Amino acid sequence: MDATAEASRELRIVADPTRASILRSILEAPDGRVLTGRLAEELELRQPTVSHHLKALLDEGLVEKEPDGRRTWYSIPSGRIDRLAAILRTEDASGPLDSSLDQIIDNLAFRFAGTFGRETIEQYVRESYDLLAARPDAGRHLPSYAAAFAADRLDALAHEDERPADGVPEVLFVCVQNAGRSQMASAILRHLAGDRVHVRTAGSEPAGEVRGTILAALDEVGVPLGGEYPKPLTDEVVRAADVVITMGCGDACPIYPGRRYLDWDLDDPVGRPIADVREIRDDIDRRVRDLLATL
Repeated sequence: MDATAEASRELRIVADPTRASILRSILEAPDGRVLTGRLAEELELRQPTVSHHLKALLDEGLVEKEPDGRRTWYSIPSGRIDRLAAILRTEDASGPLDSSLDQIIDNLAFRFAGTFGRETIEQYVRESYDLLAARPDAGRHLPSYAAAFAADRLDALAHEDERPADGVPEVLFVCVQNAGRSQMASAILRHLAGDRVHVRTAGSEPAGEVRGTILAALDEVGVPLGGEYPKPLTDEVVRAADVVITMGCGDACPIYPGRRYLDWDLDDPVGRPIADVREIRDDIDRRVRDLLATL
């Protein structure tokens, strides 16, 4: 199963209020694990009902069990904790997930009125949410990131046939995780070019968050990252670009005629000490300045 399908199935499972309550109780347990009997008492449900839902969660890999004599403890696998916590926090803060997405759809329908119909906007919003939720350790701010991601994709779709009608070239940086090289390059280009260039980024296998060493290295030279976040590579942002710059992501990026494609051979800063990240940052800075002179 691909990551998007897996994320969609998670969302459907968590949409069940009983299963959501069970997962929330496990997350809030002092040691991150619970017993069936205690869950039944806490949720005021019959124990067979709780067992039924726990089995469904177990089958989907959303919980795991640990035998302890005649008892069995249930917990959430470490790799799923952040994503499930983000989904459940969304429901706690804003009501059901669908209500949150409906509000995003309403806002974007107002923004793109006369350009896209509501059905198209809904498709992009829900797909964008699922793509972001599929990232490992998707973490916080999923609804706001989904809104920004969907808006960016719709904007690219709206302007793909106008390149560059307004005289502003568009550059797309693509790396594997969209959490290191492409984020540094985009931040530096935005900082140097201002409104003269429109910049987007994407990743062939996006991470959950931008690496802390990347933020530190950029901050040292006074380059803000802003509200950027790792996002998947989608077709419409490639079609909207004038220049596509890849960094170690192989042939993941589709090729369209009329675009300029460059491949920058850069070391991956993931897991590297800050001294190495600074060298990669400075290398990117030189390349960005050379690029800007040609745009």
